[in-house]
Amino acid sequence: MENISSFDAIRRGLLEFLVLKIIAGSKVYAADILAALVGTEFATQEGTLYPLLSRLRREQLLDYEWQESGTGPPRKYYSLTAEGRRRLEDLKTYWEDINKTIKNLGK
Repeated sequence: MENISSFDAIRRGLLEFLVLKIIAGSKVYAADILAALVGTEFATQEGTLYPLLSRLRREQLLDYEWQESGTGPPRKYYSLTAEGRRRLEDLKTYWEDINKTIKNLGK
């Protein structure tokens, strides 16, 4: 039987990587991040995303700016800092290494 908590732990660990990847493309609003994750194994809710964004900002991986919205209050748009770009590159390299290891084990 599957151990769901193990899958959840892996998913949570990869969510940071994916959020950084999404933000690396362009400045994005939190709703844009949630929309990019919909329909994937990493679909999440605001209650998970906002604490992650706050932590990444405290770690100086993200910055944000307020932009006026034509349909409501101003919105917070996130972008990667130089340190955030370095972290993303490190995570990409780590992910590639993990995939190689997994593919080569048991051969």
